[in-house]
Amino acid sequence: MTLILGIESSCDETAVALVRGDRSIVAQAVASQDADHRPFGGVVPELAARAHVEALTPMIERVLRDGGVRLADVDAIAATAGPGLIGGVMVGLVTAKALCLAAHKPLLAVNHLEGHALSPRLVDAELEFPYLLLLVSGGHCQLLAVEGVGRYRRLATTIDDAVGEAFDKTAKILGLGFPGGPAVERAAREGDARAVPLPRPMVGWPEPHFSFAGLKSAVLRAHATGNYGIPDLAASFQAAAVDCLVDRTQRALRSMPEAKALVVAGGVASNGIVRTALAGLAATHGTRFVAPPPWLCTDNAAMIAWAGAERLALGLVDGLDAPARPRWPLDPDAEIARGAGIKA
Repeated sequence: MTLILGIESSCDETAVALVRGDRSIVAQAVASQDADHRPFGGVVPELAARAHVEALTPMIERVLRDGGVRLADVDAIAATAGPGLIGGVMVGLVTAKALCLAAHKPLLAVNHLEGHALSPRLVDAELEFPYLLLLVSGGHCQLLAVEGVGRYRRLATTIDDAVGEAFDKTAKILGLGFPGGPAVERAAREGDARAVPLPRPMVGWPEPHFSFAGLKSAVLRAHATGNYGIPDLAASFQAAAVDCLVDRTQRALRSMPEAKALVVAGGVASNGIVRTALAGLAATHGTRFVAPPPWLCTDNAAMIAWAGAERLALGLVDGLDAPARPRWPLDPDAEIARGAGIKA
């Protein structure tokens, strides 16, 4: 049974995991940097990269020790090679290359987005290709036809901001702190989702894509009036964002009748209201709904190790010259969405 060491360092969490090909997680660890970035209200790339340098080697040693294995027992080393904050990506990838060189192990340079895309298969052995994936995080909001390992067809993307970024900026506007997504969800529990009239950008449009910049701006304007309480603003924003996600996902479901499941992944997939709404949508369409547990939705190394295991099984290994990439679309052939600039 293959054993993969996974390393994740694409943003503000340093993570290491050991995962077997039978889907068992042997050991894992995640070091959060929330306290380091909280005073700034967001992630500071230079601070994040330095924290990865300090944390990564002790974490690798600890995970190997917790798993009761040596580096020599590992079959391959998987590391996030992008997309992400380039400093952090380089720390993890260079560390993985050094370990591969020293231990004579193959390198698996994993796309962080592929880690999210395949993460549901780590906990659900019955999830088969193809499936429709809603990938929602701080940096991405996409609908993808997942046709196999390394085979992704983008159906929709955001033309401006990702939904996770909209959650984070809303939290900042409302003074809810960092990280923003969980803070908005907590505040929304005490609010009335119908209290604040907010737009639903692109809902009902024939174009397949998402847009959240206008919604974010509408929250800023509503807050500036002083007419609404923080919980109501949070609840109304969350409801509007969910309506946008459901509408766009429903359109994609209709265009992909061969999908064996509707899957959601990425940091925003840990939001309970998002999960409930998508489960209802899948039920309406008679489609199976799959969502990883919340801990597997946020950045972690188990998903990177698992994506590496899936790639290794197909012989998809990488050379030690594999580059670190700040941008790395899953579907590089997809047309650029109208108005999206360089976003993929």
